[in-house]
Amino acid sequence: MEFVTTIWNAGHFLLSYLLPFLFVLTTVIFVHELGHFLVGRWCGVDVKVFSIGFGREIVGFNDKHGTRWRIAMIPLGGYVKFSGDADASSAPDHAEVAQMSQRERERSFPAQSIGERAAIVAAGPIANFLLAILIFGATSFIFGKQVLIPRVDEIVAGSAAERAGLKSGDLVLSIDGSPIGSFGDMQRAVSIRPNETLSLVVDRAGSALTLPVTPDLVETSSPLGKQRIGIIGVRASRNPQDWSTQRFGLLESARLGVTESWFVVERTYDYLSKLVVGRESTDQLSGPIRIAQVSGMVASSGGLLGLINLAAILSVSIGLMNLFPIPMLDGGHLMFYAIEALRGRPLSERAQEIGLRVGLGLVLMLMLFVTWNDLVHVRSLL
Repeated sequence: MEFVTTIWNAGHFLLSYLLPFLFVLTTVIFVHELGHFLVGRWCGVDVKVFSIGFGREIVGFNDKHGTRWRIAMIPLGGYVKFSGDADASSAPDHAEVAQMSQRERERSFPAQSIGERAAIVAAGPIANFLLAILIFGATSFIFGKQVLIPRVDEIVAGSAAERAGLKSGDLVLSIDGSPIGSFGDMQRAVSIRPNETLSLVVDRAGSALTLPVTPDLVETSSPLGKQRIGIIGVRASRNPQDWSTQRFGLLESARLGVTESWFVVERTYDYLSKLVVGRESTDQLSGPIRIAQVSGMVASSGGLLGLINLAAILSVSIGLMNLFPIPMLDGGHLMFYAIEALRGRPLSERAQEIGLRVGLGLVLMLMLFVTWNDLVHVRSLL
């Protein structure tokens, strides 16, 4: 009986957490590395390895161009290794390049111009942003958007809304000049600006009124940890007639894809800036364990569509993270190229090696920290 229970629990874990996690993460990683790969090929650079994951190879094959496509055991990243790269971090292998023939050297990564190298490196994060825009835009075009009009049904006693003079039945038209088309739009606009005075324009019995309201800062719990958001204390309409499905054309869907992706960018930078000045907590920094947990929850509640949207959010986050000017990351390589352009020559091999080692240390420290954060969070739920 214990054996059957063990098998059942293992199967439940595989279907509920591991597979959704691998689907989301592998999709984002593949698109990121595909960006590097395609632009590298377009620039005429030979590609030795396209790897999803690190460590020992599980399965792989060679294509007609000699590239080894592989899936490795540790699925927490990936890499494209170009001709002339010493390793997965794209550190140049000058000894190898020196031994190449003239044709091989011309098709190596270090031999490319600064602009071409920068384009190849930047293509990964750009591919992540394009994936998010495509997902958000496609889901808007195919499924439309369930919209609840921003009508106030109830006012919470003692809330910011009550202090501002909002009344039941008010229809929110705009916040600080930005049109509000749904109750979700209102929540989003308020949540990111706690303790800031906002100008709400509401329709009350056919008359437009402007009311100043300052959202209260509250702490809420989510699968990603504690979040500090702004609320004004209103409850949405419960009338089914206030719900509608909004449909969008191609251009409008594309615009929504850009808008949704930019919102993730804004929220990320807003959080990081507040983290630096001590106004946010590090407990929202998440690693693979919490991503797996959230993937499982989204898969069980939102199905495939929910997982696809989670992949879009994660894609923006990974694209942004890779643009940080930290050696080992794409942003670090772009920083080296910027310095090379300004100096007229690249940094010395020693300086680049030290930079890559420092970057590796920072990345490993961050991975350890977010993993510890994940373990503390999971333990709090037990």
